[in-house]
Amino acid sequence: MAKFPNSPSFTGPFTPVRVEADVEDLMVTGDIPVDIDGAFYRVQPDPKHPPLLGDDIAFNGDGAISMFRFKNGRVDLKQRYVRTDKYRLEAAAGRALFGAYRNPLFDDPSVKGRFRGTANTNAFFHGGYLYGLKEDSPAVAMDPNTLETYGYTNFDGTVNSPTFTAHPKIDPHTGNMCAFGYAAKGLLTRDMVYYEITPDGRKVKEVWFEIPYYAMMHDYGLTKDYAIFHVVPSTSSWERLEANLPHFGFDTTKEVHLVVLPRNGGKEDIRIFTAPNLFASHVMNAFNDGTKIHFDTPEAKNNMFPFFPDWHGAPFNPAEAASRLTRWTVDMDSNSGEFESRERLTEFVGEFPRIDDRYASEPYRHGWMLGMGEGPGARASLGHVDLATGKVRSWQAGPGRQLQEPCFIPKSAKAAEGEGYIVQIQPHLDDGQSDLLLFDAQRVDEGPLATIHIPYRMRFGLHGNWVPGEELEKAKGKPAPSLFA
Repeated sequence: MAKFPNSPSFTGPFTPVRVEADVEDLMVTGDIPVDIDGAFYRVQPDPKHPPLLGDDIAFNGDGAISMFRFKNGRVDLKQRYVRTDKYRLEAAAGRALFGAYRNPLFDDPSVKGRFRGTANTNAFFHGGYLYGLKEDSPAVAMDPNTLETYGYTNFDGTVNSPTFTAHPKIDPHTGNMCAFGYAAKGLLTRDMVYYEITPDGRKVKEVWFEIPYYAMMHDYGLTKDYAIFHVVPSTSSWERLEANLPHFGFDTTKEVHLVVLPRNGGKEDIRIFTAPNLFASHVMNAFNDGTKIHFDTPEAKNNMFPFFPDWHGAPFNPAEAASRLTRWTVDMDSNSGEFESRERLTEFVGEFPRIDDRYASEPYRHGWMLGMGEGPGARASLGHVDLATGKVRSWQAGPGRQLQEPCFIPKSAKAAEGEGYIVQIQPHLDDGQSDLLLFDAQRVDEGPLATIHIPYRMRFGLHGNWVPGEELEKAKGKPAPSLFA
């Protein structure tokens, strides 16, 4: 009998769902435009077994990917667990075998040395495969139409680092997947590796380098000429792991760095820029004008993640955790090792920033964020930020409703920037169900065009992406990729 702990990580909105499903023709309130053809994929951490050590953080759940297939004005839903090594080994044993989040010291001896990843952070499409991603392990390749898991891929034997980012970027000019791994030579190491991989799975770029200190390198910025890595002090140590403390802690005494790698260069061409202590995690977009680089990220004064507590024991400070979209600018031709500027782009408080991905690495106008509000009674919201006018349009969820990360759908391949739709999961806190909301991307304040009803509760999700229907058709029948032994 599965008995999960009566703790904040496993109760209320974090109660495990453990659902795999096929639901055809979901019920809809409103109308779905018939021109929408493709699939929205998103992933949620959803623990299959009670935790080995009695409790854990909610982010350590097994990855379950939801696929919402839009076609002819209807939506079909498919949800499957990613069959990672962890999932398969624990399914065979009938119980948890892996210990705490990012801490192998307390694992069952039978799984020593195995990949510990849960593939619970992003569902990302490239070159005919869907990838289940978690940054402490390699990419898990899947069939994008059936959600069948192939396994951890090594990209034809050319990508052998034990870690792969949960936030790859697609270069819109080449179609290459630009990615990286951190702790790339072992847990807690400062080693990083940057890759570029073609749509047919060939690695065409690989650069190894070190960052100033070990940190949670969750996201990064890509421009036409540069890869930019923000080193923010959510950090760790063997002493923390040995004490079975949460893997990461935020150290308010450390500086922040931007590590800038020219994409046509090597580690000897890297420049490092430094700023005072602050918090930033996700990146909305980045672009460069010659040697001047602009990097847009929601910035907060202090740690946003209460589940990764203050390194020195200070209590979590919600007011200082409020993040606002900020543009960091550095100049590769400057003799200074400091940021040229940090310009706040909006007062809208939010995170999980998204853009029209066709404009990744380029100057852009439109962005969307999950609004988090400030103070007691603040409700989740969806915000559209127009960087040309500085205006924000927003829509607020009702009482008893949560919202998750937005995702942009272009109206067509040739549509203007920002012309399309936003999809966003809305879990209910009261009746155990959820919705998928569909908005006009530039008129989100007018409310959903359609509310697509999901007949069960979606657990909190992390990241997801849209894949056009023509890409899904081309992926049918594609053979399994090369895998790690």
